[in-house]
Amino acid sequence: MNPQALFRIPPTDLQRELRSQRGTKSLHRRRANLLAKIAALDAQILAAGGSLEGAVSGRKGGRTRPKNDTNLIDALRAVLKGTTMGVDEAVDAVLKSGYRTSAANFKVMVNANLGKKKFFERVERGRYTPA
Repeated sequence: MNPQALFRIPPTDLQRELRSQRGTKSLHRRRANLLAKIAALDAQILAAGGSLEGAVSGRKGGRTRPKNDTNLIDALRAVLKGTTMGVDEAVDAVLKSGYRTSAANFKVMVNANLGKKKFFERVERGRYTPA
């Protein structure tokens, strides 16, 4: 910048810019302190045997869905093959077969899928078999 150009800037604008720069330094200092606290908390979580998977921070995070090799209908058909089960039994059997879920309402999901006549047959009240 040309030194002559500084003389054309009003002093109030220069003062305002200096104040904003001081505010930025303060924010950077606060940010550094918070990052140090987060690192300390991460270390405590790991020391306690926890995981940082899905932790919401500056990293990629958020809720993570479990990955399954098959969908729920196919998993239900596999565990029901050659047998008849109720909803609770089907939930237990699917989970024991290795199907992973983080759903709070997994039993409702299983019940809704067992009601699909294209895939399952209702043998009697609350009892299903593959179609």
